[in-house]
Amino acid sequence: MEATTLVFPVQGRPIERILLGRKKRGFGGGKWNGFGGKVQSGETLLQCAVRELWEESGLVAEEGELRWAGRIDFIFEGQPELDHPADIYLLERWQGEVVETDEMLPQWFEVSQIPFSEMWADDEFWFEDMLNGSLFEATCNFCQKSEKIANFLKNNLR
Repeated sequence: MEATTLVFPVQGRPIERILLGRKKRGFGGGKWNGFGGKVQSGETLLQCAVRELWEESGLVAEEGELRWAGRIDFIFEGQPELDHPADIYLLERWQGEVVETDEMLPQWFEVSQIPFSEMWADDEFWFEDMLNGSLFEATCNFCQKSEKIANFLKNNLR
């Protein structure tokens, strides 16, 4: 399984707004999500997170500003080539301006307006924990050839 990252830029304490990107193509196309992707050879999780954020949104982050929020192991029944762990990070400080890229259309959302119906089905099970600062580890099993969830197990770490 290839390691992946997801970064969610946020504003406010408590968090009031979150930056999501609508994926334009490929895996997850059409869905709102965080910014991230696969760790490249010789790259750490944090280096991947910083690189992917910049490539997909134009925002520049320092590794030390990324705050680990959790990890989800995604299992796609009958499609093991899609299985992957995702380390999830929140980001409160960055440089640059948000820009649309070839891969993503970024947009800020008020926390009360997060478009869960246009996101991966598992997000409703862990997003609130992430936004409230609860660290977690989870496993999400998607049904074979479907985006429906067969099973979601979560363990809050604090």
